Amino acid sequence: MRAFLLGIICTLLVIILGGYYVVKKGYMNTQADQAPPALERKIAMTAVDASIERRAVEQKNPVQPTDENLAAGAKIFADHCAGCHGLPSNPNSQFGRSFNPPVPQFFTDAPDMAEYQNFYVIKHGTRWTGMPSWAGMLNDTQIWTVVGFLGKIEKLPPAAQKALEPAPAAAAAPSTPSR
Repeated sequence: MRAFLLGIICTLLVIILGGYYVVKKGYMNTQADQAPPALERKIAMTAVDASIERRAVEQKNPVQPTDENLAAGAKIFADHCAGCHGLPSNPNSQFGRSFNPPVPQFFTDAPDMAEYQNFYVIKHGTRWTGMPSWAGMLNDTQIWTVVGFLGKIEKLPPAAQKALEPAPAAAAAPSTPSR
């Protein structure tokens, strides 16, 4: 029995040291333009999901989803989030797809997490995904306003839809010939 346990311990030690060697010597490919192995994707997403479930405090969104608040959330989203997560006019952001894992494109696949989990992710970010923490740039009310917007992204009132439209290009000023 003692030899059996020693064999298990030695096997585990070899696996751990072998994994460390592979990482330390740079044999693990970390290029963002290369798809990671299926096992890495599975482990990473399981870790992210479990971390959010463990740490996100279940709470109700204090910002009511009025037309005015949804329009405000759309404006914040357009200003801070759309470059990665897309807009109705550009639902598949090339920039967002260049991340690995790819950034969720909310106008083709609406968020499906609970509001309190979206709040947690926006406020604290998600390591190794490119999702930054917005806690230093947006206050809790602004974050909840965006969360409310995300919850209604598939059926937005006209004011919120208008806030997502690209700004009209400024008319070019006529040039005067130089002498």
